[in-house]
Amino acid sequence: MTEEEKLIINPKDMSDRLYEKYSQFIYSECGIKLPPVKKVMLQSRLLKRLRALGISSFEEYYDYLTSEQGKREELTHALDMVSTNKTDFFREPSHFDFLRGVALPQIAQSLWGKPRKKIHLWSAGCSSGEEPYTLAMVLSEFVERYREFDYDIFSTDISQRMLDKAQQAIYSDSDIMPIPHSMRVKYLMKGKDAQAGKWRVVPQLRDRVRFVRLNLMDDQYNLPNLMDIIFCRNVIIYFDRTTQVRLFQKLYNCLVNGGFLFIGHSETLYGINDQFQYIQATIYQKPR
Repeated sequence: MTEEEKLIINPKDMSDRLYEKYSQFIYSECGIKLPPVKKVMLQSRLLKRLRALGISSFEEYYDYLTSEQGKREELTHALDMVSTNKTDFFREPSHFDFLRGVALPQIAQSLWGKPRKKIHLWSAGCSSGEEPYTLAMVLSEFVERYREFDYDIFSTDISQRMLDKAQQAIYSDSDIMPIPHSMRVKYLMKGKDAQAGKWRVVPQLRDRVRFVRLNLMDDQYNLPNLMDIIFCRNVIIYFDRTTQVRLFQKLYNCLVNGGFLFIGHSETLYGINDQFQYIQATIYQKPR
């Protein structure tokens, strides 16, 4: 029998009792709640790590993952396996229309006559980078018109694998389809030869975006400054109500007075946080 054959794990190795232990551990570490219907999904995703490590059962992997050594060496990989990373350029286009037409002009007006002229944005749950680079395109267009202003973008995710991809800033033909042609020409470099069919974000945009691994379940966020705008979209759907309440209180504290919060199209702060002012569906503002 080959070594590979020895590592064929029977899906039945993960009992309902063991799945519940995994579920509770993942919830405690990153706030993601896995209902019973996600058992098959979790098994199939973790199987890659078991094979990579030469571990022969889900029970053995759990013991390793929850050990002190496992938390240091393996936890990041495990969370990569369970986190969802769906994103697109210009996803939910109305958000970027509001950003151009309302949020940025308001923020610029509030900064007029003040020493600070840099607009600070945070892409929380940035996945593979499409969201922060979209923000960078929109902000670059804005500061071209209003040259007294500048911007920076702080981008975070719990998945180191996604952050590595985001920092490379390389995307396929299909990935870039939502980007308007004028912006494609301006902000993307077309690959040649072995890189044909690939596009890379131009250096002047990449230099404006900083990528950092951050767990939204942390008690405090080590942000470089208070934010004028936070995009935290399609993240809270994986959290229970208690976790959502804690998260949005922390996000509220991370915004300047008058700052804007954007959340996903299927999300709401109703019954979660009443400190934000409702502007329109999925867009909120911290009172001035």
